[in-house]
Amino acid sequence: MSPNPPPIVVAIDGPAASGKSTTAKRVAATLGFRHVDSGSIYRAATAATLRREPDSARWTEALVLEAAQSVTLEPGAGTFHPRLDGRAVDEELRGTAVTSRVSLIAGMPGVRRWANGMVRGAAAGHAVVCDGRDMGTVVFPAAAVKVFLVADPAERARRRVLERVGRAPTEAEVAAEVEALLRRDALDERQTQRAADAELIDTTHLNQDEQVARIVALARKASRG
Repeated sequence: MSPNPPPIVVAIDGPAASGKSTTAKRVAATLGFRHVDSGSIYRAATAATLRREPDSARWTEALVLEAAQSVTLEPGAGTFHPRLDGRAVDEELRGTAVTSRVSLIAGMPGVRRWANGMVRGAAAGHAVVCDGRDMGTVVFPAAAVKVFLVADPAERARRRVLERVGRAPTEAEVAAEVEALLRRDALDERQTQRAADAELIDTTHLNQDEQVARIVALARKASRG
């Protein structure tokens, strides 16, 4: 009798605000997989470091890794929730202080190794949908399904502002957000690489249902071998 095949991994990469997390959550729910949001792990480490040292100019890799020891992942309904010292911090992780500094630690090699280890540990023994950066290139190079999401910067900015304020953004808000996203892209460039065998999906003109359907189809095809 042949051994059971390893659980399927769906790895979703792409730049900030390309729709990775929202799409990944829905794909996981549709397939009955667990969702692992690597970005939330970096945000949790950033929040932990801010508590330790508010002046980010003084952050070192050693300081971040020490602060990150307070970060754990708690299994939830189809996902994992970051905790700091065992407590929920969802609102803190989405705050401006964390958002504006998360790229500082995401570029630290030791922190990336730590975060990637957290992702692999969460995924062990489960069929998962993982989103973030390095998913298809470093964390899960043998993933059954690899997807790289992209979108026009203006559309990414519109989505980001809509998510944040809950209404249609103004032209000025979109323009300001485009500038912020392009700066973030420049900081994240080295960690946002498309795997050679990843399916490229441009979501600029796709709605959520269409994005999810395309990735679910890829996963179901892979599961059939």
